[in-house]
Amino acid sequence: TADIRNTVGNIPMEWYKDYPHIGYDLEGKKIFKPIRNKDELDEFLDKMENPDYWRTVQDKMTGADIRLSDEQVDLVHRLQQGKFGDVNFNEYEPAIDFFSNEVMIHPVTNRPQDKRSFIPSLIEKEKVGKLVHAIKMGWIKPRRPKETTPQYYDLWAKEDPNSILGRHKMHVPAPKMKLPGHEESYNPPPEYLLSEEERLAWEQQDPEYRKLSFLPQKFACLRAVPAYSRFIHEQFERCLDLYLCPRQRKMRVNVNPEDLIPKLPKPKDLQPFPTTQSLVYRGHSSLVRSISISPSGQWLVSGSDDCTVRFWEVSTARCLKTVEVGGAVKGVAWNPNPSICLVAVSYDDTVVLLNPGLGDRLVCTATDQLISSYEEPEEVMDQSVQWAVAEGEGHEQGHRLILKHPKAVRQVTWHGKGDYLACVMPDNGSSLQVVIHQVSKRRTQNPFRKNKGLVQCVSFHPIRPYFFVATQRYVRVYNLIKQELTKKLMANCKWISSMAIHPGGDNVICGSYDCRLAWFDLDLSTKPYKVLRHHKKALRSVAYHRHYPLFASGSDDGSVIVCHGMVYNDLLQNPLIVPVKVLKGHTITHDLGVLDVTFHPTQPWVFSSGADGTVRLFT
Repeated sequence: TADIRNTVGNIPMEWYKDYPHIGYDLEGKKIFKPIRNKDELDEFLDKMENPDYWRTVQDKMTGADIRLSDEQVDLVHRLQQGKFGDVNFNEYEPAIDFFSNEVMIHPVTNRPQDKRSFIPSLIEKEKVGKLVHAIKMGWIKPRRPKETTPQYYDLWAKEDPNSILGRHKMHVPAPKMKLPGHEESYNPPPEYLLSEEERLAWEQQDPEYRKLSFLPQKFACLRAVPAYSRFIHEQFERCLDLYLCPRQRKMRVNVNPEDLIPKLPKPKDLQPFPTTQSLVYRGHSSLVRSISISPSGQWLVSGSDDCTVRFWEVSTARCLKTVEVGGAVKGVAWNPNPSICLVAVSYDDTVVLLNPGLGDRLVCTATDQLISSYEEPEEVMDQSVQWAVAEGEGHEQGHRLILKHPKAVRQVTWHGKGDYLACVMPDNGSSLQVVIHQVSKRRTQNPFRKNKGLVQCVSFHPIRPYFFVATQRYVRVYNLIKQELTKKLMANCKWISSMAIHPGGDNVICGSYDCRLAWFDLDLSTKPYKVLRHHKKALRSVAYHRHYPLFASGSDDGSVIVCHGMVYNDLLQNPLIVPVKVLKGHTITHDLGVLDVTFHPTQPWVFSSGADGTVRLFT
């Protein structure tokens, strides 16, 4: 075989870095480097695929790759661990002391001792003399012997910066033990001694539940008192308590309580808002469940449990018209379209559309013409609600259309354009809880195949095609065009009672029977932006003003609370909510207070209807 031993000697191999060869063989011929054109990628692939990569090393002398054998790898491992290279070498062999194991008759060296080993050293004598002189003069202090007494220190020492515990800044001193009281005395007053029954009860209790950890005893004199049997035990427990019980330092921050209250503007700066009771509309003999105001703000309609609907002139509190219907009125709603004069009234399972004939004659006649000009379609659709035109006496009273529903109707509400009317028939488990009527085509549709939960109230969005449905816990927002659920608001209340939508359309308030009013910012979150708990009893109704930044809530505690609720055009600024006034006036009847609130369309006035049979105007 060719001898490729490198005979260049022990020189740094980087001298050959730029040459194709790497030294010379015995005949003086150049030894060429193996062709190495591996880059990082080849190196990586080799590392991944070659199982022997880890035991391959490069020989610096020849530049070749060498695969280490198992013995060599083992040798490397041993050297890395600081062991001897040879496996068979025993580093713990018993040492043999050559100079003491065998007694020799002859010395190892027979050289006679030096003369200097007999003469005392002069240099040493001089040095010792100097030291003795220094000690005498007091220049050198001899070392004091170390004190062998053990040192103790108080583990709970005060924070003396020089003490050992000076670093331990958060140290809390141990609590003092309770001082002994009368019951610990050797001669306690008789009331501290346990009777036989108390003693038995004490013995049956678990040790941790006992008030006293010992039985009080009486001794005739101090000489007769024995040694305390639990002394060592109690001292040991005290030591355990001291070092095992964690003690925490409460960081007290001195905060001025005024700083914690949010800075709210003064109510005086937020005017106008209703402050005083101006008018009382009397006439109903039972509780007034629902009120609604005409789009012009001139007329007010109220529906009561005395089976009548009354129309009032707002400015004079005069009852202009009373219409009797066949049951307790649950809801009234005036059509918001000023060019149509219609009022929806719901009682039992019926919704009646009334034309009160108030105000502009032209509008009233145009409304009647609109209803009478209806032509029936060729194919009659099967509907769950029967539409009928009122005739005879009902027509003279103002009845125009009668809608018979399969179940009792609790709420009626109009769409902003005034053609669609939504009705709520709460019935758990039924798919028919919400129906939407189109008055111009006399059509009824059920928008939901099934309702999740018991529907409490519904509302149309003031500007966009959204429909809000409030069940007991949630408010679901549906897109009427795409026919899908867009949002589900969590009210964090037990039972929603009422709902109102801000005229801007981005904020909703919900009143609930557990005294809360939740304000939702639809752009912000599905959880309430603010929850107000100003009322003492259940909220029955909430309302927004159409133009002013006001909202009101009526409750069973007989009060109406008016709040300033400013919504800014700047989307980054949160709404400002400030309660400004509590309006009282209604008397609580049968534990019911204010049942409905509504705002005047143009003035900062609020109307409220109550269980005392009155409607009140606050201006």
